[in-house]
Amino acid sequence: MIEFVKQFIQLVKVNKNMKYNRRDFLKISYSASMGLVIGVALPIKNRLMSEDIIKETFNPNVWISIQSDNTINIVTAKSEMGQHIRSSIPMIIAEELNADWSKVKVVQADTHPDKYGSQSTGGSGSIRRSYMRLRTAGASAKELLIQAASIKWGVPQNELKAEMNEVFHSKSKRSIKYGDLVLIAAKLDPPSDPKLKNEKDFTIIGNSLPGLDTQSRVNGTAKFGLDIRIPNMLYATVAKCQTFGGSVKTFNAKNAKKINGVKYIFEVEGGIAVVATNTWSAIKGQRALEIEWEHGDFYSWDSKKIKEMMENKSESNAVIAKEAGNIKNIKNDLSIESQYEVSFTSHATMEPMNCVAHVDKNSAELWVPTQSPQRIQSSIAEKLNLKIEKVKVNVTLMGGGFGRRLFSDFVPDAVEISKKINKPVKLFWTREDDMRHDFYRPASIHKLKGSLSDNNNIKSWQHRIVSPSISGQRSPERFNNGQLDRSAVNGASNLPYDIPNILVDYVMTNTDVPIGWWRSVYNSQNAFANEVFIDELAYKAGVDSLEFRMRMLNSSPRHKEVLRLAAEKANWGRTLSKGQGMGLAVHESFGSWSAQVAIVTISKDGNISVDKIVASVDCGTVINPDGVKAQMEGSIVYGLTSTLKGEITIDKGAVSQSNFHEFELLQMNEMPKIEIHIVPSLEPPGGAGEPGLPPVAPAVANAIFNAIGKRVRKLPIKSKDLKV
Repeated sequence: MIEFVKQFIQLVKVNKNMKYNRRDFLKISYSASMGLVIGVALPIKNRLMSEDIIKETFNPNVWISIQSDNTINIVTAKSEMGQHIRSSIPMIIAEELNADWSKVKVVQADTHPDKYGSQSTGGSGSIRRSYMRLRTAGASAKELLIQAASIKWGVPQNELKAEMNEVFHSKSKRSIKYGDLVLIAAKLDPPSDPKLKNEKDFTIIGNSLPGLDTQSRVNGTAKFGLDIRIPNMLYATVAKCQTFGGSVKTFNAKNAKKINGVKYIFEVEGGIAVVATNTWSAIKGQRALEIEWEHGDFYSWDSKKIKEMMENKSESNAVIAKEAGNIKNIKNDLSIESQYEVSFTSHATMEPMNCVAHVDKNSAELWVPTQSPQRIQSSIAEKLNLKIEKVKVNVTLMGGGFGRRLFSDFVPDAVEISKKINKPVKLFWTREDDMRHDFYRPASIHKLKGSLSDNNNIKSWQHRIVSPSISGQRSPERFNNGQLDRSAVNGASNLPYDIPNILVDYVMTNTDVPIGWWRSVYNSQNAFANEVFIDELAYKAGVDSLEFRMRMLNSSPRHKEVLRLAAEKANWGRTLSKGQGMGLAVHESFGSWSAQVAIVTISKDGNISVDKIVASVDCGTVINPDGVKAQMEGSIVYGLTSTLKGEITIDKGAVSQSNFHEFELLQMNEMPKIEIHIVPSLEPPGGAGEPGLPPVAPAVANAIFNAIGKRVRKLPIKSKDLKV
């Protein structure tokens, strides 16, 4: 109740000059009670529409707008970066609304501080965190339409049903379209507790429907950040010091100003801005700059020094993440120890960072491919000393996100440039800028030690994680007293195996290398160490690695089921050709479970061919099966790139790699055959964008051992280390 009052007061403060009637009060109250998501957070007359349109439109809540022509606009407040969210969210609402999918259109939400709740897109949470709220929104709208038909015809509501954008009365054999009910429905109060469908009656959820924005992607009308053009727009790049923590000492722009098309060159907080009439002139101007940099203390650091520092710190006091049983009293007669290493890697989104900004004295408008529009809106409002409603953030489609676009480090430069030249500007990064100024997946070292019982089960398990902390780098004050960064031990502290004695601890090792959330975050590293070490213990025990896992997963039936399914579909244990191997791994993350079997071939000179990956996933209730399969396939491609390639190294305090000739990606001819198998489930939805990545590397590493008997304990895997 207290939370409701706080949210209601906040909504009234945002709209303090508006007059509220009883219906507005009820709808705002309903919104607050459902987490500011279900109901209308702003009075209907003050939405972005005219009075004439209001008369022809039914807006039961912030997600749904039904037009008199019987079309339904469904709003998505999450960012689309290839995860099909602009179809999956409408599917949830359309299911409860009993909508005709051919009449549904998707609309990107405006960025608002609280109208839609959180608009951040990450952690594979768009569906799993809003599933019930969206269903309730659709069910509420449907009940209002049925109530409107009941009033129009003068018949009881229990004699009516809604299907395919129409309300039917079977006794009189009458039907009426949703669009013909908008005027009546718009005057009704929303139900306090709309009835949801039985999951067994779903007709939209669980089916692979045509994507609502597929056509625009195919015909080229879809707008990504780099597609945005506005009148009088100029183009800008910013030259930044490659050394982390470095800054401009002096610069000479004489030659850069000679470039045809270059209009302005000046210093901004992030470096030296070059503004031109086109992208190529801006790039040439950037390259022609003569800059002397103040490199700073980190200039003396490289990858070797970073690793040495991490190794030294690994012996210092660690923070305990999980402890069970009594590790100290375990006898070590059957123990083994292994160390695993994972390098820094880049997000390498296909669309580099970019932002269009138009700033004037009283307002700012931005067009950004971003995963965190509200954060941008509030930070830019603060930077420009504007009220938050004076900063409009338009969210475009993204050419890849993977966690990189949760950061908005490039946006302030665009805003500063636009403000200074008093014109709209498109700031864009070159591939080299993007590669050398990323927020990288942290490097990590994993020290594991385990022992076996007399019956060849795991008796003890110790895992020390040595890694920089994303949270610790962003908010060091939170960890001054040795607090644990819980995110850094995700996938390690929740080990699913039935082991009586466990110790998982963590040592924080931050440097000046900027780090950030990378697809599946720390799960990608911790799963690699866990699942390869499990294989090592199985080999020590002389037990098949599938059997070894299965008998220690009795406390986690969902782990067992995805593992069983993947092994069955891959025909686990079958005879393979010489030089071939089969390996498996299983992991839970972001509310979903995935197991994978990798089949690889290793040549005599160590060349690796990943021939096939058979994957299973249990992500609870599936909204769009094709979408889940696409995300699993994307996770596997992304995971294989970091398994076999994609290494970031540091030299003289800067990233050595500049473009894809040095930071290699998986090529089309290197892509394995992939099979995806989905476990049927009526459990609440889990994530789909990230859970398919963590099992990739350990499955491949275990397959390599099965093929040639060499253990892989370091990522990325190098061919030179696999020569027979």
